[in-house]
Amino acid sequence: MYLGLDIGTSGVKAVLVSEAGAVVATAARELSLSHPAPLWSEQDPDAWIDAAIGAVDDLARLHPRETARVAGIGLSGQMHGATLLGADGRPLRPAILWNDGRSQAECIELERRCPSLHAIAGNLAMPGFTAPKLLWVARHEPKIFARIAKVLLPKAYVRYRLTGEMVEDMSDASGTLWLDVGLRRWSALLLHATGLDLHHMPRLVEGRAASAVLAPEYAQRWGMAKDVVVAGGAGDNAASAIGLGAIAPGDTFLSLGTSGVVFRVTDRFAPAPEAAVHAFCHALPGLWHQMGVMLSAAASLAWLAGVMEVPAAALLAPLGERVDGPSPVKFLPYLDGERTPHNDAAASGAFVGLRAANGRSQIVQAVLEGVAFAARDNLAALSAASGPITEVDLVGGGSRSPLWAQICADVLGIAVHRVEEGEVGAALGAARLGRLAATGEDPAQVCARPRRLASFTPRASAASAYDEAYRSWRKLYPALKETL
Repeated sequence: MYLGLDIGTSGVKAVLVSEAGAVVATAARELSLSHPAPLWSEQDPDAWIDAAIGAVDDLARLHPRETARVAGIGLSGQMHGATLLGADGRPLRPAILWNDGRSQAECIELERRCPSLHAIAGNLAMPGFTAPKLLWVARHEPKIFARIAKVLLPKAYVRYRLTGEMVEDMSDASGTLWLDVGLRRWSALLLHATGLDLHHMPRLVEGRAASAVLAPEYAQRWGMAKDVVVAGGAGDNAASAIGLGAIAPGDTFLSLGTSGVVFRVTDRFAPAPEAAVHAFCHALPGLWHQMGVMLSAAASLAWLAGVMEVPAAALLAPLGERVDGPSPVKFLPYLDGERTPHNDAAASGAFVGLRAANGRSQIVQAVLEGVAFAARDNLAALSAASGPITEVDLVGGGSRSPLWAQICADVLGIAVHRVEEGEVGAALGAARLGRLAATGEDPAQVCARPRRLASFTPRASAASAYDEAYRSWRKLYPALKETL
């Protein structure tokens, strides 16, 4: 039996996976975010620990036999979060998260200090990445910066608390702007550009490698053996790829989670920073990946549901499983700024084209379409960087909606496949990495592709209307940027 823990933004998921590769049980605990100032997004690192322990407690209570048989644990997590630890190993301040936009000025400064940044890190300096956050702390909280002993990402902090070891994997480390992504090692040059050194960084391992052993107190608490291996793990998107069996060059998926991602596996380091495409290490040795990232995907629908005080499912229900064509209302899903293709932390969301005749369903549809249009932006960026994409697997919370899947197919103009276990992809991938660390098996034998539940193809009747709607939607960001 293998355990996967996914340290997300809105919650922690835990899954038990059998030797046959089936998800036996799941548990989840919610997390809350703090926004103490405009563009800020923070979280208490100890809340991740409490949620992770609580989720596994639930599994151990409800499925004690299965939990006791766990031989390997894998971790996945939200990327980029700056978790600053003092010499005592305790957080010095709340973690600054991936969707925090305060460090735009520091991004400019980092690129000025290190002209070779793009070539080494493979990415533009964006406020979401970790390195600019440290420049912001150095400038605005110098006393805290002076006390930093280690900088960990969210899942690495959870690993530290569960094992006593400070370790990071290559995929998550790629999102810091401190990794030489092509050579898969920390870059002293990039670290020095932010006033840090190699001693501030955790040890690096590949995602499938053993990184540590579960501390005896937790092994005893959950009835496990004393030698449970904890794998290097992966950033959330790379872990989702492992869960989807996306381990061959060209494999591609679209994630509609809190954020949205178009993810493609590559067999080499292939940066394309001019298009705001991310180039990261994959969770397996010898593989990399490209990503286009939108910061508010399913989060856009969750926001609307919160504002209207209606559950998201109730918002979607009146629309059924397909719509005849685009909504007359258009929505920009830039509630937390945007990465690909705009790299603009100050970008904001908007409804355009509202009239008195518009009802709630047209507004809901506009949100779904706005996210799909943003995904088309990402698809175009990746296609320009490394060739056309002809189909995608759909994962994340948004994958539950057949309506949204059909809208994505119509907007993207390619086949979209809903897959089994699409909502626990990152946690499943983490469990698979835990298995690989414990057994040394061939990844091709463990990382099977999930069964496709349904396929959605573009409808000829909607294609031209959505093409026209997309062209119109594309004009909104530059027009509104000049006025806001």
